[in-house]
Amino acid sequence: MKLTHKISNWGDQHHPKILDVLRMVLGLFLVVKGIIFLNNAGYLRYLIIDHQAINQPPGVITAIIYYVTYVHVLGGALIFLGLYTRLWALLQFPVVFGAVFFVNITSPYVNSELWLSVLVLTLLCLFIIIGSGPLSLDRLLANSKSRD
Repeated sequence: MKLTHKISNWGDQHHPKILDVLRMVLGLFLVVKGIIFLNNAGYLRYLIIDHQAINQPPGVITAIIYYVTYVHVLGGALIFLGLYTRLWALLQFPVVFGAVFFVNITSPYVNSELWLSVLVLTLLCLFIIIGSGPLSLDRLLANSKSRD
């Protein structure tokens, strides 16, 4: 717990406002990607099954599809707003990690999705460490609690 507190304090002290804009863009991207998966769940099922990312029964694959879709939509929205950013970035991490190492890297084509997934994974790691920043609902709620 002490290490988590140290990382949290360091992230709060070393956070330029431009990173908040980057956090918002990341959140917006994740929401859009989640909506794309929501509208075309068959494509996501194809990505998982065709690339043999996991070898599980259909019920487990369906649960994973729902997890990926809703974590992208809900988590992306909350990352955009800066509410529980570290938690939602951590919940996004296994999804994007799987996209990088099990889906995109095994593709036989030169794939721009791989580089985009690596960038998103890097940004998620960054926001797991530094948190939401000064332009966020987390900070707004913390300031309103300290005034009361």
